[in-house]
Amino acid sequence: MDTIIIAVVSVTAISAVCAVILCAASKFMAVKSDERMVKIRECLPGTNCGACGFPGCDGYAAALISGGDVKTNLCAPGGAAVLEQLSGILGVDAGDPAVKTAVVRCGGGDLQQKKKMDYKGIETCMAAKQLFGGEGMCAFGCLGYGDCQAACPGGAICMENKLARVIPGLCTGCGLCVKACPNNLITVDDESIAVAVLCKNMEKGAVVRKKCSSGCIGCKKCVRECEAGAIAVENNLAVIDYEKCTGCGHCAGVCVTKSIKLLAHKDYKI
Repeated sequence: MDTIIIAVVSVTAISAVCAVILCAASKFMAVKSDERMVKIRECLPGTNCGACGFPGCDGYAAALISGGDVKTNLCAPGGAAVLEQLSGILGVDAGDPAVKTAVVRCGGGDLQQKKKMDYKGIETCMAAKQLFGGEGMCAFGCLGYGDCQAACPGGAICMENKLARVIPGLCTGCGLCVKACPNNLITVDDESIAVAVLCKNMEKGAVVRKKCSSGCIGCKKCVRECEAGAIAVENNLAVIDYEKCTGCGHCAGVCVTKSIKLLAHKDYKI
């Protein structure tokens, strides 16, 4: 009986000593947290899209309070409202929000692109790509099954004639559609850009013509017509230098195949 009592008392004493040590350790070794972290995290939308350049909203919040030169206008989905809140918490000048929009770099839907087969399988772009690159003849084009539409949290992408299209005013530039597209056709650009080459096919013009009526054929007419010298043809594909582009839209008007278009937020229609 005495042995049992001694064991119980010993265990109780050891437990009490351990508890005191743990309490002291939690007090003297505690890592102080910045209360701004919680406030900032509550402001951010939580989409974890990575459009800010950091690994999710937590990464961006940590970067903002780290003391580095990280701007408060990098949250594209949050827009002006989040920018104002973040600037208020950190006590810095808000500046202008970074307004971004997604651009689908393809204009070849069912009406423009020829088929090489009838695809019968799982109706996702990723699945279709695994079978000879999809049913369309152009291996660079939109696969047409809406993986980007499914990934968009704001319903800013619709499918028209098996071609993804961004709906003006709804896109926040989060970039989740970029990650969802297996053909890497979608880019997130400043909303200030007015025109874009809606083609990624780098094959020669004669080959492109046989596959898609709206593909860039590298004819260089846009290069010759651009007074700002903002267009070049690289790897058989027209490329626009937006630092030189004035947004006049003349290249879209003279493009032989209409692969250069005014963008959706600039009243363009496919």
